[in-house]
Amino acid sequence: MQRVNGPDQGHAWPSAPAPHATPVLHWQLHDVAQLPAMRAEVRRSIEAAGIDADVLDQLILALDEMASNALRHGGGRVEAALRLTSDSYLIEVSDSAASQPPTPAIGRDPSEGGLGLYLIARMARLHGWYASGGAKHVWALLPRS
Repeated sequence: MQRVNGPDQGHAWPSAPAPHATPVLHWQLHDVAQLPAMRAEVRRSIEAAGIDADVLDQLILALDEMASNALRHGGGRVEAALRLTSDSYLIEVSDSAASQPPTPAIGRDPSEGGLGLYLIARMARLHGWYASGGAKHVWALLPRS
């Protein structure tokens, strides 16, 4: 079985504020059952702008992974947002676990899951997290093309 090692692969989530970006979509989430509707809204809204299908799929995957992590592990109120910079999509998800940084699974067999943070780190131009206002904010900047 292949194991994935975290920090030595350079995919740690650094502590850093998110870049400034223009709001596009925003959700308040309470349950993973809301994720299909969130994915559908992103597909409807962003697909209309003529985005490449692969870029759209990566965007939806990253947003879904980050939101599901917050709902499963963050506790409390979860908010997700999609924003735009001049050349990227900024995904930011917040939860109430301000003292718990995003922690990629280390030494876990990939068949056990839990590798979403590694995947997002590989797709993103930049990624990070910060604590503010009693919440943890996890973000990733994905290329628009």
